[in-house]
Amino acid sequence: MKQQIKLAGLAVLMSVAAQQAAAQEKIKVGVIVSLSGAGAVLGQQARDGFNLAVKDLGGKMGGKDVEVIVVDDELKPDVAVTKVKGLLERDKVDFVVGPIFSNILGAIHKPVIENKTFLISPNAGPSSFAGKECSPYFYVTSYQNDQIHQILGKVAQDRGYKKVYLLTPNYQAGKDFVAGVKMDFKGEILEESYLPLGTLDFQAELSKIASLKPDAVLTFMPGGMGVNLVKQYKQAGLLDRIPFLSTFTVDESTLPAQQDAALGMFGGSNWAPTLDNPQNKKFVSEYEKTYNSVPATYAFQSYDAAMLINSAVVALKGDLSDKTKVAAAMKKADFTSLRGGFKFSANGYPIQDFYLTKVAKRADGKFQTEIVEKVFTNYADRYAASCTPQ
Repeated sequence: MKQQIKLAGLAVLMSVAAQQAAAQEKIKVGVIVSLSGAGAVLGQQARDGFNLAVKDLGGKMGGKDVEVIVVDDELKPDVAVTKVKGLLERDKVDFVVGPIFSNILGAIHKPVIENKTFLISPNAGPSSFAGKECSPYFYVTSYQNDQIHQILGKVAQDRGYKKVYLLTPNYQAGKDFVAGVKMDFKGEILEESYLPLGTLDFQAELSKIASLKPDAVLTFMPGGMGVNLVKQYKQAGLLDRIPFLSTFTVDESTLPAQQDAALGMFGGSNWAPTLDNPQNKKFVSEYEKTYNSVPATYAFQSYDAAMLINSAVVALKGDLSDKTKVAAAMKKADFTSLRGGFKFSANGYPIQDFYLTKVAKRADGKFQTEIVEKVFTNYADRYAASCTPQ
């Protein structure tokens, strides 16, 4: 009898010790973004936005310390796969946040999902994972790529443009750009110009644009590519003659380099620093004080990614052992987004508002985008209907 009591007591002690150990475990998040090359500034904004959110949470989620492990995918799919496998196998992360570019997402999606680890994209939102290939382990805090580009097609159509010129990098997000524009624009597309990712010289394309004389140029050209395109477009004297509508080409990540050359250019977005709600005002103020720069969508979407993870961890009181319960908590998206209204479609992509923005210069000399008009309200992407909820 005494032996049984001792064994029972030992079992209780072991159970308590196990519970204490579980309570002391950290929430581990791997952030994989582009921190070198033409897209470095985009990755830096995403990294900084995520870290700011963790700071605002006091470094904890659900009472547990948060460890953030940041890696550079170098904008190379093979490197990204190696880096993400390190996060999964060596670091044993609970969540992976990233990447910036869709070609990198295409490379890391399978190894992360097959490992049954939750992947949250704070930027890339390709159509390839929004329909039949949706997964309860994949969530997006940005948009489905087509939607953000669809803004340009809708605005071009509403403004009566009859013929436009499309300019984009030749990869999945570029193809989504063209598909998005075509959803609402019914006029003539004079040319679809696909350039290698990383292109920095646009003289040949600008000469063609000057010759064809479109009613507007619609482009998706992120990061360093966008910086060069805007400067060269302005230098060519085209802005005074041909309106420039873009996605991810003139935003807070590129404006410090473009400056006056981007003034008056339009963009499509799901957010702007001037979006008027208390949480966004606080975020923009804190970000500027912490990083001495104006935040872009990459930063705010990454901030929201951290808050999404926190909402799930808090709901489950830090117990992430049941993946089905984690997925259910993630899908609820029970947090206050910086953009205001936010919820997920069945495919894990957001339902949200979209805007036309315009570049402006602030009184302090810094540049930012400002909302001109709302283009879509509570808009869900068209691929969600093909996703079977799991």
